[in-house]
Amino acid sequence: MPVSDQGVEKDRYMLIPRTLIFITRGESVLLLKGASNKRIWANRYNGVGGHVERGEDVLTAAKREILEETGLKPEVIWLCGTVTVDAGESIGIGLYVMKAFCSEGTPLSSEEGELEWVPFNEIHSKALVDDLPVLLPRVINQSPGDTPFSAHYRYNQGGKLEVHFGD
Repeated sequence: MPVSDQGVEKDRYMLIPRTLIFITRGESVLLLKGASNKRIWANRYNGVGGHVERGEDVLTAAKREILEETGLKPEVIWLCGTVTVDAGESIGIGLYVMKAFCSEGTPLSSEEGELEWVPFNEIHSKALVDDLPVLLPRVINQSPGDTPFSAHYRYNQGGKLEVHFGD
């Protein structure tokens, strides 16, 4: 199919692709505590990840982000789900949520923040970004070969995040 037949029109909803990866080791997950000088999510815990660059596929972008933000090379990485984030504009975010196993190596913190192996049973004691209390349990329970989930995030009139999972 030629580019002209792809149906890209400026009046259609468009998405910016991003990755969000949760690396596990045993009964712990590697979370990034955002640096205190970050514009968003300062001092709050999240997975690692970022933008998919032009010319990259999602898996390549996830591997690049993991290496850049942690220095780790996981043995296995797979798609757990997709999230459409409606930011109230004509352009939203297409978030590819992944899980990885990494049995060895010491994560190296970066200007993004400090990395910490958090035991599964201590996750909710951390200052998590808004979606993690709902999202992270789904990811932790995913195994390779499981059907990926689908979700939609939107912000209500009060600016509070609403999370809706497809069934």
